[in-house]
Amino acid sequence: MRAMVAFASAALFAVAAPVYAQGWIEPDRPVLNGGVVKLRTEVSVRVTGRIARVEVEEWFQNRGGGLAEGVYLYPMSGEAVFSNFSLFQGEDELRGETMDAERARAIYEEIVRRKRDPALIELVGHGLVRARVFPIAAGETRKITLRYTQLMSRAGDALAFRYAAGGAPQMTRRPVEGNPGPTPQREAAPLTFLLTADSAAAFADPFSPTHAVDVTRRSGRLTVRPRGALEGDFALFLPLTRTTVGLTLATHRLGNEHGYFMLTLSPAAARAAGAPRDLTVVVDVSGSMSGQKIEQARAALHQLLGTLGQADRFRLISFSSAVRPQQGDWARATPTALRAARAWVDALRADGGTNIAGALTEAFRLPSHDDRLPIVLFLTDGLPSVGERNPERIAAQAERDRGRARVFAFGIGYDVNTYLLDRLSAAGRGATAYVEPHEDVERTVGGLVAKIQHPVLTDLALDASVRLREIYPERLPDLFAGEELVVFGRYETTAAAARVTLAGRRDGRTERYQRTVGFPDHAPGNDFIPRLWAARKLGALQQAVRLNGNDPELVEEIKRTALRYGLLSEYTAYLVQEPEMVADARGRGQRRAFEAPAAAPARASGVGAVMSAKADRARREVKSAAELDAADEVMLQRGHMGQAQHVAGRVFTDRDGVWTDVRHGDSLPVVTVEPFSPAYFELLRQLPELSPYVQRFERVLVAGHAVSVRIAPGGTADPQDLRRVVGRFRTP
Repeated sequence: MRAMVAFASAALFAVAAPVYAQGWIEPDRPVLNGGVVKLRTEVSVRVTGRIARVEVEEWFQNRGGGLAEGVYLYPMSGEAVFSNFSLFQGEDELRGETMDAERARAIYEEIVRRKRDPALIELVGHGLVRARVFPIAAGETRKITLRYTQLMSRAGDALAFRYAAGGAPQMTRRPVEGNPGPTPQREAAPLTFLLTADSAAAFADPFSPTHAVDVTRRSGRLTVRPRGALEGDFALFLPLTRTTVGLTLATHRLGNEHGYFMLTLSPAAARAAGAPRDLTVVVDVSGSMSGQKIEQARAALHQLLGTLGQADRFRLISFSSAVRPQQGDWARATPTALRAARAWVDALRADGGTNIAGALTEAFRLPSHDDRLPIVLFLTDGLPSVGERNPERIAAQAERDRGRARVFAFGIGYDVNTYLLDRLSAAGRGATAYVEPHEDVERTVGGLVAKIQHPVLTDLALDASVRLREIYPERLPDLFAGEELVVFGRYETTAAAARVTLAGRRDGRTERYQRTVGFPDHAPGNDFIPRLWAARKLGALQQAVRLNGNDPELVEEIKRTALRYGLLSEYTAYLVQEPEMVADARGRGQRRAFEAPAAAPARASGVGAVMSAKADRARREVKSAAELDAADEVMLQRGHMGQAQHVAGRVFTDRDGVWTDVRHGDSLPVVTVEPFSPAYFELLRQLPELSPYVQRFERVLVAGHAVSVRIAPGGTADPQDLRRVVGRFRTP
C-alpha cells in the first residue's frame, strides 16, 4: 500500500506530490504552492474468532499556502462488509458513509477522467468510505482514524481476510501536450501493517497467495506482517487447526468461462505425522566432487541423519566408478547405527568416474512394506561416464525398478543431465533441485530434508461433486507436516454446496477428508488465481517439451497460454531490444512479427539446460503472485533486457513513443482507444487485465490473440463495438 493523494485538477497534475494510498483526501479546490500529502499509514487488524477489528491511522499534511478542504476517500474490498464503522479527524468524529462497488465506480472513474491519470483504475470494483474532513491550515498535520469490524468469510477450513492496499508508484510519465510543466514524481508514504490473532493455537500457519508474509507466535498470540511493500489487494488465509488436514478453497469465475480454483491443503503439526520412512541417500563421490562440494555434501548428510526418527530406517550409498553401500540392508535409526553412519560419511573421498546407472540399481534394490514411505535422495554433479551412459535407457530402467519410492534429485553444477534427473523425480512424485556453482549444497539439501521429515498423507487423490479439469500439479505429491500443498485447477460445473474429498494413505490405511464448499457461477474476487493456474500449466507444459521433445501441439499450447495470461515462456519471451527490420517482397522495410524461432532440440546439460529446468520447476510450484513476479524478474534479468520494461508478465519496448508489447506483430489489427474516453472505461470494465499496463504507461499497445489494443490519443473506438474486440483479444 502506497501513498495516493489525488490532485485537485488537471492543471495541478504537473506538481510533484505523493500519489497512491489506501485513503486519500480529495481537495475541493486547488491548493496554492503545494497540496495535501500523505505522511504515513498504520494499519492494525485484531482477529477474535471470526471477527476482524481493523484500525487505519493516516497522517496528512497541508504543504500549500492556504486552507485545504476536501473529502476523505477510503477504498474497501468488494466483498468486505463493514460494521461498527467510525471515523475520526484527530479527536473529532466525522460523519461518513459507505457505498458498494457499483456506487463507488462512478467516483473512481470521474477522478481518473478529470485528472487524466489512471492511478485509481485498479480500485474500480471496490467499495468506498467517504467523509468530509475539517479544514486543514497551511503547514498543519492532521491524523484521520478509521475503525471498523468485519466478519471474515469461511473458505473451507480457513478464515479469509482481504485488504485493498492500492498500487505501486507509477513510472515517471512524459510531459503531455497542454501541460508543459515538470513531470510528476511518485513518492511512497511509509506503511506498517500488522495482523494479530488472540489465539495462536486455533490456527495453523497463515498464508497469502498474493504477498510474502512473516508469521510469528509468541505468548499465545499469532502475528502476520507482509514482507516488503504492501501493494495491490492483499489476500490472507488463516487455516483452522481442527483436523489432520485442512482444506481451504478460493475461486474466481467471470462470464461464461470455466471457473478457476485454488485449493490449499494444510497439514496438522508434526505430532500428527503418519508413515515411518525408509530413507535411501545416494551421493556422488566422483573426482569432480572434490573440494568444497564434498565438504558440503558431508555436512548435508550429517544434517539428514539428525532428522531420523526411531521408526525410520535408512541406507547410505556412495558411487563413483563403483557403487559402495554403507551396509547391505536397512538400518534402524538407533544411536549405534547413526554413529556408524556418521563415521562412514566422514570417510567419504572424491575420486573416479560417474556410475549413475549402477547407483540407481542399488538404490531401488530393497523393497519397503506398504505401511512405510520409501524416499530416495539422489545427489550428483556429473554426467554418466561409467556403465550405461544413455540417459533414456538409465531412466527407463530406474522407472521399472523404482516401485513406490519417491525420488528427490539434486543436480550440482551445470554438468548434469537435466532430462535424466527431471524424469526420475517426475515419475517418483518428487522434485529436482539444481544447485548452481555459487550456491550451497548443504543448504539446498537441508531445506528438503526439513520438508520431508514428517509425512502426514501419501498417495493423495482429489475428487469433487463438480467437474474439475486441468489440475496442477497433475500428480499430487505427498503431504508433509509444516508444508502446505497448493492445488490450482478449473471447474466446469457450478454448485453452491459441492463436495470435495481428499483421500490419502496414513498408518497403512486410506483416510478421507471431505468438505462442503461453493463453486459459484460468479466470483469476481481472487483475480490472482487465473495467472497462478496458468503459470502452473506453463511449467508443466515446458517440462513435458523438455522430457518428450518439441511436440508442435505442446509448443502451440505454451504460446497460447503465455499470451492469454500475460506470462513469460521460452517460446514467447525471447528478449529483444528492438524488432528486426526485414524487407518484404516489394522491398519495403517492415517490422518482423514477434515470434519465437523454430525450437531446436533442447540441450539436456549445461548452463541453459539447468536454468530452463529451474524456471520450469519455479512455475510448476508457484504458490503466490509474489513468487510468480520473482520468477519473471529472474527470467528477465538473465535475458539482459536493457531498456525494455516488464509489466505483469509482458515485455514492452518503446516504439515511436508507444510502449509496445513485443508479442505484437504487423499481421495483428490494432484498435486504438482514446485515453479517459467512454470507450476507455468500458474497455477496462470488459478487459480488466489491461489495467496494469494503462497504469504503467501513458501510451501503450497490448497484443491479444487476434487483435491488439492501443491506448493513445486519437482513438476512435466506439464503446458499443468493444464486445467484438474483447472476444478477439481473448479467444485462444
